[in-house]
Amino acid sequence: MIELPVMDGMVAPKPKKPDWLRVKLPIGESYKHVRNLVDTHQLHTICESGNCPNMGECWGEGTATFMILGNICTRSCGFCAVATGRPEPVDWDEPQRVAEAIHLMKVKHAVVTSVDRDEITDGGSIIWYNTIKAIKALNPATTLETLIPDFKAEAENIQRIIDAAPEVVSHNIETVERLTRQVRVQARYWRSMETLRILKQGGMRTKSGIMLGLGETKEEVIQTMQDLRKSNVDVITIGQYLQPSKSHLQVQRFAHPDEFKALREIGYNLGFDYVESGPLVRSSYHSEKHVIQGWGRNQWEKEKALPVS
Repeated sequence: MIELPVMDGMVAPKPKKPDWLRVKLPIGESYKHVRNLVDTHQLHTICESGNCPNMGECWGEGTATFMILGNICTRSCGFCAVATGRPEPVDWDEPQRVAEAIHLMKVKHAVVTSVDRDEITDGGSIIWYNTIKAIKALNPATTLETLIPDFKAEAENIQRIIDAAPEVVSHNIETVERLTRQVRVQARYWRSMETLRILKQGGMRTKSGIMLGLGETKEEVIQTMQDLRKSNVDVITIGQYLQPSKSHLQVQRFAHPDEFKALREIGYNLGFDYVESGPLVRSSYHSEKHVIQGWGRNQWEKEKALPVS
């Protein structure tokens, strides 16, 4: 675990969580309905496994982000609440179960993600292909975002995602280059950039995300945003890192909402088509809007045109 800087022989106190990071408890009939579907169909969601602060809001709207290929990851990222270890064997019936759950939920937009399965030759890409195809077959009107692993930037595995043709393909860079080894232990910064580049080359609408509060500088964040644009990434999400447990990386600081607002402006000026930036933003937050080409940029341009009060 990374500790905070030491001053005068003492570890600096943890920063206090600010008011703007308070979230509502999950309540309501829609939330209960999604909860029951997830339990009935024995599905995994990153909403639960990742301790997402927006779970109450999203499930209350009748949407969820499904996690395929089990809930045990072969990687040990320092920020992630998903368990690390030896995964269970691949469940070849899972794609159909996920497709049926999305159908029962009657959602217009779905998000699917997965753990890393580095022990499998195809990295789990065959299950990924089957899942996307099953969802589209049973839910032809549903748009789909897939939040994928890096597949070690192996073109054959990435091509399966391209061939299945979801509306958006996301792969999160998570942090700046300097901190990648600490934050994403088995990942590589430029390998992730290569994965995104291959996806874009294959005609995908691409997306990535960054967390603030891990010790990065503003200049490093902007450099990462520039690197993502060089890979022609369309959509970027920027949110606050929250420590899942004492065994995970400590929060170095809580970024003020004004910082997120400034980074949103920088993102659009760099050429991103959609910038979702705020303390509670997570990759799938408002993702139904990320599908629509030009929507985010048009909203930003309208805001800029409004007279200053």
